[in-house]
Amino acid sequence: MSDKVLKSMDGRVLVLRLNRVHKKNALSLDMYAALADALNEAATDKQVRAVLLGGEGDTFCAGNDLMDFMANPPTGPDSPVARFLSAMVDFPKPWVIAAHGAAVGIGVTMLLYADLAYAADDTTFRMPFVQLGLAPEAGSTYLLPRALGYRRAAELLLTGDRFGVDLALEGGFLNAALPADEVWDHALARAHHLAKQPPGAMRDAKALIRQPDREAVHAAIQREAEIFISRLSSPETAEAIGAFFQKRAPDFDQFDD
Repeated sequence: MSDKVLKSMDGRVLVLRLNRVHKKNALSLDMYAALADALNEAATDKQVRAVLLGGEGDTFCAGNDLMDFMANPPTGPDSPVARFLSAMVDFPKPWVIAAHGAAVGIGVTMLLYADLAYAADDTTFRMPFVQLGLAPEAGSTYLLPRALGYRRAAELLLTGDRFGVDLALEGGFLNAALPADEVWDHALARAHHLAKQPPGAMRDAKALIRQPDREAVHAAIQREAEIFISRLSSPETAEAIGAFFQKRAPDFDQFDD
């Protein structure tokens, strides 16, 4: 397990904490691998009845580590990113997320796969995929229009605008927003509650809830990944990432449609 993802047991709850505080818990490839491995191992570990994921420091997850991502782009279904996305879709046991500070990119879209999700009431959310010259990911192009309707989903995915807990609640990203100092304890209590339920019934109920969309979500992730990977080498992405690191506004006027 990477020291960037802390792993511990709290009773029958597997607790995972993103631990890259100096990078605001931006995910590197080894963190994706550690998260995928943790979920896949928990899926068959009879001691684990539920999972709780959160972040250390003042930020839940700032999305991808862009430098690491560009240096080691995902290339197929065996990449750490693909394995993590697949593990989220197929995870058979209940899992809970506790978010705080800020959630960006994958830090937002992973909330769509948690069975229960809670956030501090001042948490902000943003999905700036297009603004980085990329494509939305993690099945968001399938799940968000169904949760918010096309226009609201398009607004979030096309503009990359920052939004707060009210819209996150409306869009089904969260079950509840709480004061910052209550979020973790509340999420842990809910995880323990889930862990105390009959495990076979819990597994069957979750499978029934998820099954109608499962194949469509896998297909959406595959479609998104193909475009995402191709766009990683695009001039638009090079300009967007260059501008990000140079702390300047990107110039997209130079590109033809």
